[in-house]
Amino acid sequence: MEAELKWLDDPAVYRINQLPAHSDHQAYATAEEVLDGKSSLVQSLDGQWDFIFAENPQVRPANFWQSDFEGFTDQITVPSEIEMSDYAQIHYINTWYPWEGKIFRRPAGALEAENLQTGSFSQATDNSVGIYRKKFNLAPGLKGKQIRVRFEGVERALYLWLNGHFIGYAEDSFTPSEFNLTPYLKDEDNVIVVEVFKHSSASWLEDQDMFRFSGIFRSVSLIAQPKIHVEDLHLMPTVNDDFVGGQLAMKLKLETKEAGYLTVDVADADHQTLIHERYEVNDTTTIRPTNFERVHLWDTDDPYLYHLTIKVYNQSGTLLEVVPYDFGFRRIEINQDHVIMLNNHRLIINGVNRHEWDAHSGRTITMADMKQDITTFKANNINAVRTCHYPDRLEWYQLCDQNGIYMMAENNLESHGTWQKSGAVEPSYNVPGSLKLWLPAVLDRARTNFETFKNHPAILFWSLGNESYAADDIAAMNKFYKDHDDSRLTHYEGVCRNEAYRGQISDVESWMYLPPKGVEKYLKHADKPFLECEYMHSMGNSVGGMGSYIKLMKKYPQYAGGFIWDFIDQAIFVKDPVTGEEVLRYGGDFDDRHSDYEFSGDGIMFADRTPKPAMQEVKYYYGLPK
Repeated sequence: MEAELKWLDDPAVYRINQLPAHSDHQAYATAEEVLDGKSSLVQSLDGQWDFIFAENPQVRPANFWQSDFEGFTDQITVPSEIEMSDYAQIHYINTWYPWEGKIFRRPAGALEAENLQTGSFSQATDNSVGIYRKKFNLAPGLKGKQIRVRFEGVERALYLWLNGHFIGYAEDSFTPSEFNLTPYLKDEDNVIVVEVFKHSSASWLEDQDMFRFSGIFRSVSLIAQPKIHVEDLHLMPTVNDDFVGGQLAMKLKLETKEAGYLTVDVADADHQTLIHERYEVNDTTTIRPTNFERVHLWDTDDPYLYHLTIKVYNQSGTLLEVVPYDFGFRRIEINQDHVIMLNNHRLIINGVNRHEWDAHSGRTITMADMKQDITTFKANNINAVRTCHYPDRLEWYQLCDQNGIYMMAENNLESHGTWQKSGAVEPSYNVPGSLKLWLPAVLDRARTNFETFKNHPAILFWSLGNESYAADDIAAMNKFYKDHDDSRLTHYEGVCRNEAYRGQISDVESWMYLPPKGVEKYLKHADKPFLECEYMHSMGNSVGGMGSYIKLMKKYPQYAGGFIWDFIDQAIFVKDPVTGEEVLRYGGDFDDRHSDYEFSGDGIMFADRTPKPAMQEVKYYYGLPK
């Protein structure tokens, strides 16, 4: 198969040869590696890559994917943003698309079914291209095994070659993309080439309020699979009606190239063994439900985790793979009074929306950033986070499990500019809408979100996306989650814009920035729990009036709380040309036009992670008894 540029224009093409999404478990070769937290089955490709930047598809060089191509003149760090390395315009924008007022575009099939916008991105003058190349030898632990490459985050569409052979194509910027490299891989002198386009049809689905970057902005790794490999792990812990006992069931999908067996061990937090069983290897292994007479429930005050260890052996008893996973028992439901209950107690959300952000590197964030954010949460009575408006780094979900942070796990979806113009609801070319052409792509985003993160107890809500109006396609996403997971609730705020779908979309009533009077008006006749996925817009000297919402939470148990917009300013450190000092710059400060200017600065923290005065209000009101 040859790569084709026309895929950029076609919303029906969003993955070519990409491996199916699976659970985010990590495999190790030995138990000792688990203790060290370093797997010999993984080889990082992070670091310096050869790089070519092209202003648009028409001016990129020919045959750059060939192993002997000699046109690479620059280098770039992976992971990083192309714009943060000064190759392209830094641009902040809220609801509009970057090309508005410059290039006329409409989504494929949105106005007329036959108008597929051929050439809209593949022949565009504003579609910058980053071409990456890395030469590598296989690490010892990977030799002789099946090898895949994992891109944890690439904005916005990527094409992949290995040793001159086309491997695959992927969109969906914020979820992992994996490809099988084995047929064309050598032990030494490999050449991997990645072509990244800033825009594709996926750009219509990724109109989030943020700086519009491009590039390989999260880590890249090679991952080895032994001849027997746990490909997917689905944990299904349930809590009995008495909230004392529970059950644990599992489903495993294995890649098997020889006979063998596996052991399954579950221990409590004190490392006391609760389950030890052996199973013969099959492509699909269902672990029958095991009863627990008493389970220690997980919540924000006591994030108790059990420890699962799966060990995979070949028939002669040689250990091939160790898969650890921490999980928790908790139960979320809505009672007959329309109150959200967690473990038979009313759920209170003291939440924030959190973009991934580092003032020096944009959306390329570090473990230190994430750990500091958790520390800030705990110090200021923040117990919940909405992953606005895309899936986050894999490690963030583990940190929330470990620290008792309730999660609203959001799909990578926002199409704000297709239905709201100058503040008015005008969905004449809304996507995904009820368009069959766009349905597979958005369902795939729901599927990937679910499959990757399905085992995390911190996730209480699946969120279908943000500000994309509501019609048949989003209703189908809601159904997907309901068909695959009855242990969580679904959320989607945009259905309030099209209430004809209210019975098909979202378990909770969710409005953004509804004033306290409006909240109370709803709560007096609530038929769903009420949750504000965004409120207390924290721009400037803001967060005043928060007490009015907190009073309503005390008065109406149907009110579950909300998520402040937002946690951290999106601003970038630059060296001031006059003073020589490092200073923070916001939207519009980079000659980016059109721009929403200081609208990027609406966090309760500055971009350098120092608290704003508003944090005092947050800490006080979130700390009050509800």
